[in-house]
Amino acid sequence: MEQISPFDNALAQLASVSDMLDIEPEYYEMLKSPRREVTVSLPIKLSDGTITTYRGYRIQHNNARGPYKGGIRYHPSVSIDEVKALAMWMTWKAAIIDIPFGGAKGGITADPTRMKLDDLERLTRKFVDGIERDIGPEVDIPAPDMGTNPQTMGWIMNEYSKLRGHNVPAAVTGKPLELGGSEGRISATGRGVAICTREAVKKYLRKDLKEVTVAVQGFGNVGSYTVKTLMELGAKMVAISDVGGGARPKSNSGHFEEPFEVLYSNSMKYGSISKLPSAEPISNEELLESEADILIPAALENQITDENVRDIRAKVVVEAANGPTTPVADKMLEKQGVRLIPDVLVNSGGVLVSYFEWVQNLNRDHWREEEISNRLETKMNQAFHQVLDYAEKENVDLRRAALALAVDKVAKAMRLAGWH
Repeated sequence: MEQISPFDNALAQLASVSDMLDIEPEYYEMLKSPRREVTVSLPIKLSDGTITTYRGYRIQHNNARGPYKGGIRYHPSVSIDEVKALAMWMTWKAAIIDIPFGGAKGGITADPTRMKLDDLERLTRKFVDGIERDIGPEVDIPAPDMGTNPQTMGWIMNEYSKLRGHNVPAAVTGKPLELGGSEGRISATGRGVAICTREAVKKYLRKDLKEVTVAVQGFGNVGSYTVKTLMELGAKMVAISDVGGGARPKSNSGHFEEPFEVLYSNSMKYGSISKLPSAEPISNEELLESEADILIPAALENQITDENVRDIRAKVVVEAANGPTTPVADKMLEKQGVRLIPDVLVNSGGVLVSYFEWVQNLNRDHWREEEISNRLETKMNQAFHQVLDYAEKENVDLRRAALALAVDKVAKAMRLAGWH
């Protein structure tokens, strides 16, 4: 099996577009490594009396186009290698969606599902204490990611504000609405995925969404809102999976017929979508190999690899997760005639609405959800078609087109600012 680390994957992607662009060697060298890597040790006495030391990271890749921006994830597998890759991808993501941010990412090697709320809060506040000199509204603005949520962001904002001596809502995005959060933030990434899926269906399948079948791997925040939006647009869901496994409907139609709200509430009720009485359980592997027009991996990295890529039967793969396709599998999908819509474009809706939140906080303003929705639709559409036009002009795949556009924007900013 192809073994590749997320950061090696990110470097390989950067190298794949270097020959298309006229980047000075010193700028290319700067782009290969983060500008700053912060690692902090977080010893905590837990509620049960045990003392555990967690490791926290904040990686800042590039800020040529604006303050660093990126989520914070809590997961047992978090590593500095993974966070470095995610920080680089954030740089490209902000450039593709054309917002004035650079890329960063953070993480703590912790399992939030096994921790009490009080312990999580103390861990979060200790992490802020450790990195507070490296973050801030004009420096680096964190946001939620895997294992974190609006409550986590509320703690971060409060701890940072206490250290500054005044309220600083723009220090973090993805907050609860009551603390200055934005309308539409929780659903933003999933809605962006759905917009890209809709445009890809028009372009490559020459169909309306109501005529296509979709399989989605992952039913967390991104996956669930992707499913919700696509079902509202009429797409037929033929397979969905979560951490507990996958499910196919037992219905004669071959797709889930219950409304999204029923589907989601039942998955919560039974503990996993794989346990729904109306569905047949399948493995995550079977989901990836579903007979569907569209496959949307919305879970973890490295899901489509050299081992299973030949079994992918979808006509279009829409990468909702970060790095779900390994470089070798990427090339093989292209040879198989499968269209791939890359992660740096597809899941940029979250950072886009984070930018909207940041702007609202700086201006002490609050926009209506309709305004957020319209701005998201416009920007995602623009980004998709800019990448598509570049791909057709340069005769390259969409991943190389998206990366080339992004890297070129960042390198130009570095050049104009006179980075050395």
